[in-house]
Amino acid sequence: MTLDDLIYKPGLLHDARILVTGGGSGLGRVMTEALCMLGATVYICGRREPVLAQTAAELTAAHADNGGGRVVPLVCDIRDDANIQVMLDAIWADGGALTGLINNAAGNFISRTEDLSARGFDAVTNIVLRGTFYLTLECGKRWLAEGRKASVASILTTWVWNGTPFCVPSAMAKSGLHAMTQSLAVEWGGRGIRFNAIAPGVFPTEGMSARLNPQGGERILGGNPMGRDGRMPELANLAVFLMGPGAEYLTGQTIAIDGAHYQATGGNFAGLASWTDEDWRRARENIQRVNATDREKRNG
Repeated sequence: MTLDDLIYKPGLLHDARILVTGGGSGLGRVMTEALCMLGATVYICGRREPVLAQTAAELTAAHADNGGGRVVPLVCDIRDDANIQVMLDAIWADGGALTGLINNAAGNFISRTEDLSARGFDAVTNIVLRGTFYLTLECGKRWLAEGRKASVASILTTWVWNGTPFCVPSAMAKSGLHAMTQSLAVEWGGRGIRFNAIAPGVFPTEGMSARLNPQGGERILGGNPMGRDGRMPELANLAVFLMGPGAEYLTGQTIAIDGAHYQATGGNFAGLASWTDEDWRRARENIQRVNATDREKRNG
């Protein structure tokens, strides 16, 4: 991505200090790069230290000569409130309060609901719902105590409006964050803290393909009226808009960026109703292989 891909003037975010959860890869990395390019100090957190360190080094170096900010990696499991406190203490000690938070960390996989275990349900909801709320709450407490303004953006899906079969834990958790966005926009709006959310359509990433299309081949979701997937700079521009100056009256909204896919097709996984037992068996095996690889990367 280059500055030509963004619609904002260089240096727009030179005073911004923003935390992006899951910022080391996928959509989190895309948004982190855009924020860095515009001068922000961006903190990225996740559980895979090598991935975070590599992303931080690459993005900081890539944009140092054109007025970019810096990217700081922090290992943190947001499911653990004690981890969150240690991370936020480190951020505040590194230059003061955050001005923004992007809740991007997530976990998801397709499964027939009757095949889910309690552990599988918790694997998604403990990150997406509980962890995101814990982090948002702890940042909010600090902002409120210090009388600071801030902007929070959460990455959701269009399923918050109509649910999705075969991804029920994600639909439940993301819907909870949709409710959090609307609720806290009202509760804390008068104290200078804004809450919005982005509901992306298909922006292909390695993680999405591995767990949401584990069969490979033609992608599960089709029928987009625009006839294409989302482009990463399009998502990045929306994230910058929500984090930057000039949008102070926008709060309590979940904004879809999906080429009208949701309106045309429902934008969910209803089409998987045609899968056979054998299709689901192969999908489970492929997802398990991806999960095992991720565990190896985290454990180094």
